[in-house]
Amino acid sequence: MDRMNEIIEILNKANYEYYVLDNPSITDQEYDRYMQELIKIESNHPEWSRDDSPTKRVGGEVISEFKKIVHEKPMLSLSNVFNEDEIRLFDERIKKEVKPNYVCELKIDGLSVSLLYKKGKLVRGATRGDGVTGEDITHNVRTIKSIPLVINKPIDIEVRGEIYMSKKSFNNLNKKRAMNNEELLANPRNAAAGSVRQLDSKIAASRNLDCFIYHLPNPSDYGIKTHYEALKFMKDLGFIVNPNIELVDNIEGVLKYIDKWTSNREKLPYEIDGIVIKTNDFKQQELLGFTSKYPKWATAYKFPALEVLTKLKDIKFTVGRTGQVTPNAVLEPVRLMGSVISRATLHNEDYVLAKHIKIGDVVSIRKAGDVIPEVVEVKKDRRNGTEIEFKMIHNCPICNSELVKKDSSYYCINDKCDKIKIENLIHFVSRDAMYIEGFGDNIVEDFYNMGYLKNVVDFYELKQYKEELMELEGFGNKSINNLLSNIEKSKNNSLERLLFGLGIRYVGSKTAKILAKNYLNIDNLIQASYDDLIKVKDIGEVIAKSVVEYFQSNRQLIEELKKHNINMSYLGKTNVNENFAGKTFVLTGTLSSITRNEAKEKIEELGGNVSGSVSKKTDYVVVGENPGSKYENALKLGIEILTESEFLLKISK
Repeated sequence: MDRMNEIIEILNKANYEYYVLDNPSITDQEYDRYMQELIKIESNHPEWSRDDSPTKRVGGEVISEFKKIVHEKPMLSLSNVFNEDEIRLFDERIKKEVKPNYVCELKIDGLSVSLLYKKGKLVRGATRGDGVTGEDITHNVRTIKSIPLVINKPIDIEVRGEIYMSKKSFNNLNKKRAMNNEELLANPRNAAAGSVRQLDSKIAASRNLDCFIYHLPNPSDYGIKTHYEALKFMKDLGFIVNPNIELVDNIEGVLKYIDKWTSNREKLPYEIDGIVIKTNDFKQQELLGFTSKYPKWATAYKFPALEVLTKLKDIKFTVGRTGQVTPNAVLEPVRLMGSVISRATLHNEDYVLAKHIKIGDVVSIRKAGDVIPEVVEVKKDRRNGTEIEFKMIHNCPICNSELVKKDSSYYCINDKCDKIKIENLIHFVSRDAMYIEGFGDNIVEDFYNMGYLKNVVDFYELKQYKEELMELEGFGNKSINNLLSNIEKSKNNSLERLLFGLGIRYVGSKTAKILAKNYLNIDNLIQASYDDLIKVKDIGEVIAKSVVEYFQSNRQLIEELKKHNINMSYLGKTNVNENFAGKTFVLTGTLSSITRNEAKEKIEELGGNVSGSVSKKTDYVVVGENPGSKYENALKLGIEILTESEFLLKISK
């Protein structure tokens, strides 16, 4: 019996060192040898069996059904946020009540569990269930080696956490299932959830499950005042707490943490599906309280889905500002990368035919360049015979003019087509153009149809109709005043915004900035000849021709805009730096003292260019924390590498 007790202490200590401290003091071979000796003693003397014996982890207990467990405190789920705006709104709601700091945690993709200990010994493990009533899974919980059977203090305590399956264990499990001609499991989360709901604990024991602990339901019982302190307390008791938890002072720290793990989640040995954000102070949590479903003091940022499935209900045709007619998929609404998507571009007729898209298909969609939703492929195995073949239209859906095919797209070439005019107006007020807040697509279209807007100059004459506009349904004094105020603000924009807003063909926001920086004001640009323009870096023949033709046809429009005192000069800095002028930079990894966007703006401000990929034309690669493949490509090509500090020094010269 003394030897049995001695081995149990050795093995429990070894488990603690291995799983909690990540610092084993005995080898795997020694561990196995002790385990075999312990099994032999216990088999000869079953009456000496201890509940905290490591042999309990090999499984063997079989139950007939899962007993119901009522949680003393409900295991509530968390509310979700999906983008930066929603995260900031969460912060604003918190700050109306308290001055918080936050604990950021990785959201482990597994199964929630409640663990109950009496006098330091594990007596029960339960699933979350519906939050009030869960299922008793103690027989399976005992098989998870990272869950201590006995903790470091003989106290009564409940802790909560997440049971999960590592990527390695999941892959090994599926390899075994493939060899046995068994159906493969879909993902580690489903595998973990299925494992802990086995009646035979040997199955759970064979799955190599793990557990992180993240919540202490009764912190006041132990004199603990903050969540961060509670995490340390639970770790000291012998529980595994995720090592990647951070205490941050404000929402900017939260966003930085999210950026870091969005970039690095693939490097983790387990799956995460988001970030949990919790108000740290327990008194503040108590003050903020709960809704019927969620704590108000916490939320979960969910990583955007990269690709999702939904049904294509219809195909509608739209007319863009250039007259291009585009087929668009009308979808059953689905959340994708932080936003709800109900439409996706189908590009053109050739795209639809090449992908064999039919109305009624189940399709996968993603955001092209992380911005524009597009249909990736049809799930043909989901067809049931009711799908309808695609047919391209040959007349404009707005003015009924016959469409003209150019390359792979169809165009309405009727200059008087209402839709083309409306799209031009929408473009003029858009975020990267003149950015007149308050003018959504529907408002622009309504104002056009009512006769208030016919061209871009009309935005600056709307104040004449203030009284009439306030009489419109859905508008009042405040909303119209806001619109008019935002119109006035837009007069102070820099030249590049105006150039982009005018909708000059082939002139995107980047090209508009190049033109503005080189010509400084619109009169200089109007006077520039084709030969002058093609001498400007990154301005090719097609763009030069388009700019010259635009100003030949639209001089009167520019003069009318001038009468409204709209700024037509470049307001950005022109202090070109010889270290940056004409040089191409690539940014990779997480920068700590400057954001990627700020770095990009600074490079362009000093005369440089920023590219998204590394090539032989790249001059410098700026490397932050945890760089990706761009860093490796730069090394292969012998491109000069700049650390963040070297880059900042280069900026300051």
